[in-house]
Amino acid sequence: MMKGLRTAGQTWLGKTIIAVLFGFLIVSFAIWGINDIFRGSTRVTVARVGDAEITAEEFRSTYQSELQQLIRRTRQSITPQQARALGLDSQILSRMVTEATLSQRAQALGLAASDQLIARTVIEEPAFRGTDGQFDRARFDLYLSERGLSEAGFLREQRSALVRTHLAEAIAGALHVPLAVREAVHRYGAERRTASYFVLPASSVGDIPAPTDEQLQAFYNERKASFRAPEYRALNVLVISPQSIASPEAVSDEEARKRYEQAKNRFGRPERRTVQQIVFPSAEEAEAAFQRIKDGVAFEAVAAEHNIDPKDLELGTFSKSEMIDPAVADAAFALEPGAVSGPVKGRFGTVLVRVTMIEPESVKPFEEVAAEIRRELAIERARRQIDEVHDRIEDQRASARPLPDIAREQGHALITLAAVDRSGRDKTGAPIPNLPEREALLTAAFGSDVGVDNEALRTRDGGYLWFEVTGIEPARDKTLEEVKSQVAEQWRTEQVSRRLAEKARGLVDRIDKGEGIETVAAEAGAEVRTASELARRTAKDALTAAVVDRIFAVPVGRAGSAEGDDSRTVFKVAAATVSPLVTTTREAEQVADQLRLSISDDLIAQYVAQAQQELGVRVNQEAVRRAVGGEI
Repeated sequence: MMKGLRTAGQTWLGKTIIAVLFGFLIVSFAIWGINDIFRGSTRVTVARVGDAEITAEEFRSTYQSELQQLIRRTRQSITPQQARALGLDSQILSRMVTEATLSQRAQALGLAASDQLIARTVIEEPAFRGTDGQFDRARFDLYLSERGLSEAGFLREQRSALVRTHLAEAIAGALHVPLAVREAVHRYGAERRTASYFVLPASSVGDIPAPTDEQLQAFYNERKASFRAPEYRALNVLVISPQSIASPEAVSDEEARKRYEQAKNRFGRPERRTVQQIVFPSAEEAEAAFQRIKDGVAFEAVAAEHNIDPKDLELGTFSKSEMIDPAVADAAFALEPGAVSGPVKGRFGTVLVRVTMIEPESVKPFEEVAAEIRRELAIERARRQIDEVHDRIEDQRASARPLPDIAREQGHALITLAAVDRSGRDKTGAPIPNLPEREALLTAAFGSDVGVDNEALRTRDGGYLWFEVTGIEPARDKTLEEVKSQVAEQWRTEQVSRRLAEKARGLVDRIDKGEGIETVAAEAGAEVRTASELARRTAKDALTAAVVDRIFAVPVGRAGSAEGDDSRTVFKVAAATVSPLVTTTREAEQVADQLRLSISDDLIAQYVAQAQQELGVRVNQEAVRRAVGGEI
């Protein structure tokens, strides 16, 4: 439609028609807008929990904020339809209803959070700390800005969240996991089994005659959907990135040398020093020790006087930036080899520092890294210019220029895909290599149509991607003639599998009735093997994880079988052992923590469900749908 308007707008008649249409629109908006002013706005509720309301505006704001965070995390363009398919709206509404439920219960119980607790919680939040480990106001303001929150609104949310947390901790915070539960979980994971087994290969079922045409036709008719050709789309794709538009040759020698001087450490190894130190309980003792060293007493002797083992003197070998304590680093890198510093007030006490060895810096010359630096500077410059390139391409698209023409005129490479399916494969079933922004591109392309003007997609490296659908080949059922060889192969595979299963079933019955597995295997022309210390979901020897899991599904002393690739494994479970639970090991503690968390979640979920039943929850699905769609 937009392309049609652009094309029509190139003629005087088209311009006149468009002007008239926009005139009608302006008048209509003016009339309806004035009417809305006189009527006033209406408060829309998407859900009600007891006496609490969740308004459409609150829900929409939360939804949009979390959708944007999801887009930033995945670095993909996510449409409202995709977000709904992921269940994002349902998840957010469910969480908001749960929060409203807990808030009402907390209010009824008289729970509250003090201003001091709120302030401490914000100050101690790691996300708001700067490089010095202290609260950073700029980080806090950026966090609020990215989520569209005011400071007062954020603090209200934090107060409510803390009260809900206190209520949840009262419900399940001091939960004790019963020993019986921990033992049951331990038995499941620690059980080990021993089994005897043999393998029936595909050849053991004998020759399978070729299928008749009638058999193939019947087999094909029953499984026609598995031989269906997917929908294919033909695409033109144009991608620009900082790397593709960068011009290293435009970077001057002066600029490159300046960057080299600023970042020399990146092109080699900085100076490193081997450092020793003695820590003193007070500055006075450190000063006295320093005077003794100046008088000729050995550094090691002073350390011995303070009961410090010689090997404990060594801090290690570091570059200046690698040292934890800045004061000690400054002192160490100001010393000559073998020299001892005066008392230094460090983070962990007052110290004397000595440098025993210096490894000089080793930096590559400029000529070796000049090309790398020019490329780096060119990409940085291109990142600043990328939006200008984007705007030039959009201007040409606005004038109804085809994407191939734009690519040619702008000097960019155009990617032409003759046929691609939703999974990024061509008609041979092979993945199309180097498909840019694969997931985002395919999702958008298969949600578009021929002739539609599509919005540019933002790429992970800060560039843009444009595409147009030039053709659509609908999905269809392939004819039997097209897939006859595949149908015949699948028919044979199924016949082998069925016959192997029947043969294995008979052998398992004989073993369970008392015949020895060695006797049964010998008649089948197979060799019996034994596998011990088998663990769930873990392959061992010739047994796959799937076969091992089947062994754990059969009682001790019984036989069974499991399917493999063109084979069948027949086995008998000989023994099962479980090591005793030792509750003091790290693994046992981790299991207990996981169980505690799981049981706590269940308790809180049951509490919330009961509270919601008592308070009453009503959801306006139409209001939810409209809020997600951006309407009220």
